[in-house]
Amino acid sequence: MLTNNLLFKDFKKKGKSKKIKIYLKNLITSKNEVINSLTQNYKYSYSKKLIRKYKKFKFIRIFGMGGSSLGSHAIYDFLKYKIDKNLFFISNLNNAEKFPKKNFLNLIISKSGNTLETIANSNVYIKKNDKNILITENKKSILNKIGLKLKNEVVDHNDYIGGRYSVLSEVGMLPAELMGLKIKKFKRLNNLVKNKNFFNSIISNAANILDLIRIKKFNSVILNYDESSDNFLKWYQQLVAESLGKNGKGVLPIISSMPKDNHSLMQLYLDGQKSNFYTFFYTQEKFSQKINSQNIPDDIKYLKKKSLGNILSSQIIATQKVFKKKNIPFRSFMIKNRNEETLGELFSFFIIETILIANALKINPYDQPAVELIKKETKKILVNT
Repeated sequence: MLTNNLLFKDFKKKGKSKKIKIYLKNLITSKNEVINSLTQNYKYSYSKKLIRKYKKFKFIRIFGMGGSSLGSHAIYDFLKYKIDKNLFFISNLNNAEKFPKKNFLNLIISKSGNTLETIANSNVYIKKNDKNILITENKKSILNKIGLKLKNEVVDHNDYIGGRYSVLSEVGMLPAELMGLKIKKFKRLNNLVKNKNFFNSIISNAANILDLIRIKKFNSVILNYDESSDNFLKWYQQLVAESLGKNGKGVLPIISSMPKDNHSLMQLYLDGQKSNFYTFFYTQEKFSQKINSQNIPDDIKYLKKKSLGNILSSQIIATQKVFKKKNIPFRSFMIKNRNEETLGELFSFFIIETILIANALKINPYDQPAVELIKKETKKILVNT
C-alpha cells in the first residue's frame, strides 16, 4: 500500500537506487519552489478576500494552454461529485465553442503573459459584463497590458514554477478554491515525508523506469480504467513529455482508454514491438450498476448478480495475469478514495518521480527550449503576413 488512499504495485524488476535516494533527500530539503508548492508552507499570491469576492460565480471559464489549465481540469473532473459549479476549459484554438448565456468569471492563465492561443481565445470569448482574473508573472507582457487596460484582477504567477509544475501553486489552487474545495487537503508532502513506503516507492519507480529506458523501452503506456482521471493523466503526460524530452532523451507517455482499447490496441500491446512499459490506473468501485439478471440466458449465467464494476475488475486482473505470463513490465495505481488528499498525493508522487528521472538522465526538468522555437517562428509568420 502506498498510502491509505492509494494501493500501489511496483514493477517486478528492482533497479539500482542508491544515487536516486541521495538526490531525493537533497531535493526534499532544498529551497526548490516546486517542492515547496507541494507543502502547506507555500504562500499564495492571492488573498482570501479575492476568493470571497468571486466565490458566488457558478459559471467559470479557464483560459490556458498546457500546464496553465490541465491541473485545474484534472481536479474538476476527478472531484466533480463534490463541486456545484460549471467549469469550462478553453485550452485549444477552437472556433466552435458555444457557452450558455450567463455572466462568467474568467480565469486567464499564462506564466509568460504572452501565450498566443490564450490571448487570442480570451479576446474572442470574453464579453463586456464578464469578470476576469489574470494569473501571470509580474513583468511586462501582453496579458499584463490587457489587465491594466481592462482593470482586471491580476494574480502573480510564481516566477520559479513552470506551468506543468504549477498545479499546487496559485495556478491550480485558486480555481480549486473557487470550486469550493479545501486546498489544504491537497498539500500532502508535510505528511508524506514521514511515510517511508511512499518515498521508497518513488525511488524504486524512478530506478526501474531508468532501467527500462536503458534497454530501449521508451513508451510509457497508461492503461486508464477510470474516465474521471483522463485529464489527470493528460496532466501527467505533459509533465513527463515536456520535462524529459530533451537532448535526444525522454519517454513518450501514451494514454490508452480501457477496456475499450482491449478491442483495438491490446493485440499490439501483447504481441507487437517490445518498446513499451505500462501503468495500470484504476479506481476501487464502491457503487456500480448491476446487471439485470432476468435478461441473462443460462449459457452466460456467470454474469448474474454481477455489476459493471465486477466485470471491469475481472478484466484488470486478467490483463495483469497475461502481462505477467508474457513478461511485459507494468506497475499499477488503484484509487481507494476519491478526494483532495488522493489527488494531492498523486500530483506529489509524479512530480517528484519526474524530477528524479531527469536528474539521473542529466537533463533540466524545468525548461522546454525546443517549444520556444515554434513560438518564435509563429510570431514571424504572423508579423510578415
